Amino acid sequence: MKKLFYISILSFLCITFPSHAQGRKELEKRRKKINKDIKKINSLLFETKKEKTNALDDLKDLSQKITVREQLIETIRLETEELNKEIKQNEKKIAVNNTELKTLKADYADMVFKSYKSKSQQSKTMFLLSSEDFLQAYKRIKYIEQYKSFRKKQAQKIIFKTKEIERLNDSLTKKKNQKKVLINTETNQKNRIESEKEEQEELVSKIKNQESKYKRQLNKKIKEEKAVAKRIDRIIRAAIAKANRGKKGKAKKGELLLTKAEKTLKANFEQNKGKLPWPINGVVTRKFGKQPHPTFKSITINGTGLHIRGKQGDDAKSVFNGKVLSITKTDKGTKSVMIQHGDYITTYSNLRTVFVKNDQKVTTGTPIGKVFTNRVTGKTELLFVLSKNTQKLDPARWIK
Repeated sequence: MKKLFYISILSFLCITFPSHAQGRKELEKRRKKINKDIKKINSLLFETKKEKTNALDDLKDLSQKITVREQLIETIRLETEELNKEIKQNEKKIAVNNTELKTLKADYADMVFKSYKSKSQQSKTMFLLSSEDFLQAYKRIKYIEQYKSFRKKQAQKIIFKTKEIERLNDSLTKKKNQKKVLINTETNQKNRIESEKEEQEELVSKIKNQESKYKRQLNKKIKEEKAVAKRIDRIIRAAIAKANRGKKGKAKKGELLLTKAEKTLKANFEQNKGKLPWPINGVVTRKFGKQPHPTFKSITINGTGLHIRGKQGDDAKSVFNGKVLSITKTDKGTKSVMIQHGDYITTYSNLRTVFVKNDQKVTTGTPIGKVFTNRVTGKTELLFVLSKNTQKLDPARWIK
């Protein structure tokens, strides 16, 4: 029995906490999310029919897809590693359980053999009658009962252990099949990324051949965007000054005076940092803040907010409860809507039509306007800006 005891202790030591499974579940969740991101990128960046394309924009879109696909390949690799650890752990458990089962069967066979040698009722009766006194006879009866019970338990342990081995074998087969699927998926993704990188190299070569032309186009676009950013700043300052008129108290230049209700709204807005819904369901094509241009690293671009690509016909929606602070129109005919949430302001630019009015109260998810779609490029893109008074903030830190 000592042998069986030590094997049981070994079995306990081999069983580890399910950290691998937990880690793999997180990786599986991440992999599924990245797959959805790739589908969204394909749908919003590559399936739109374009009458006129720009190599710089095409390269930016393709580079974004390659980056996400590389994340997918790395996630699959890590998930495969975790699965390998689980498979090895499973194989160890099966080996330990097989050793335990072998010992249990040997012990049980030994008991059956000894039982067979003294199985006659006469030998049991003689065993009891040869007792020196009643107490010894009672103890011998108890011993016979305990022996029968122990045999039964041993038989049950063998059945349980056999089923446990079957379960572990089934689990092992399942994990090996999952690993096979992951390896096939990784191979498929690697083949796709190779094709995309070839296309990327062709675009890079095309841009290099006409570098001065594309730099001129880029600098012109940056100049236009700076003008738009300055215009938004002017509108925000004017809207703040207008909103402060007639309110009691003094505010610093460029800061909103808040009523009690607006202070409560501000607090609620701050509590929802990182939980706000997206203004449109899309793909971020440019992040917030200063960053080197993805192709011309010497040129710095400055994102005043998030550029989010959606699909034709998309409505921009308010990310939180608030009040329409300002509605403006550009020289090109597109519109911008600013919504006040306490002293936080969200701006939704590049709208074709607007559904709201000045001073109108809105709630989370209220449609504000239809996003403009460029007929030439086929792009439907919203510029989403977040500021606290006049200070620009990164919207990515606030939305889900």
